[in-house]
Amino acid sequence: MFGYVVINEPELKIKDYREYKGVYCGLCQTLKHKYGPFGQLCLNNDMTFMALLHMSLYEDEEAGKERMYRCKLHPTRKQKIYENPCLDYAADMTLVLSYYLARDHWKDDRKPEALMQMHLLRKKVRKLLKIYPRQFQAVRNYVYRLEAAERTGEKDLDVLAGLTGTMLGEIMNWKNDVWADMLKEMGFYLGKFIYLMDAYEDLDKDIKKHRFNPLASYKHQPDFEQKIFSMLDLMMADCARSFEKLPLNLDVEILRNILYAGVWSKYMKIRNDKNKTEEVRDESL
Repeated sequence: MFGYVVINEPELKIKDYREYKGVYCGLCQTLKHKYGPFGQLCLNNDMTFMALLHMSLYEDEEAGKERMYRCKLHPTRKQKIYENPCLDYAADMTLVLSYYLARDHWKDDRKPEALMQMHLLRKKVRKLLKIYPRQFQAVRNYVYRLEAAERTGEKDLDVLAGLTGTMLGEIMNWKNDVWADMLKEMGFYLGKFIYLMDAYEDLDKDIKKHRFNPLASYKHQPDFEQKIFSMLDLMMADCARSFEKLPLNLDVEILRNILYAGVWSKYMKIRNDKNKTEEVRDESL
């Protein structure tokens, strides 16, 4: 589920890349401070994007502070990192989503590491339930409704992707304030995009392991790749339209880099990897 909302580094200015890294590393340190080293393992680009978006939208209210930090993984120079309530919220939501993602991995593959992750996160996540009841309920509803849809073999992509969209919309709607509708709308379309990207990336693996994937029945259609791209393009167009309605001033170019280029660089990598796999199969025949 994570890892699709990324920057397109080659098209990003050096100063903007350093700014993004300040937020990314700031989220990493926030996770460590709040949840220990294991919390850092939950770090992902998707919640970094949300933190960056909230920092831009609430720049006067939630400015926080910045400081220089030398990371053990990159000890040669100090990195500017941010500390603010936007990153605190992103860290909390990262933990909640990571718990349910581990639950999904345990349900699908019975991976011992997923069960261990659930055990390590459970107490921390329960505390967050009292702080964020609306967001927590949205994630729970998403999990149970998606499981029910998979059990019944639901094939309507709009319905399935819409479940992820509704959940992410509530997550992105941090304060339920005047910007709530726009944030939920943006999160809805971004969530649909993430769901479809995840299904697209995992398609071959899911078919091999006989797991549910809504794209399985479309795979052998001659225009399959074009259909996938068209759906993804439509979802991101709607997401970008909602994004452009928000009164953002801070780091807008970074956010646009992610929405207009970064997500597509991730898509192209997945598609190219699939094509290479197909070429290897053809050569082995």
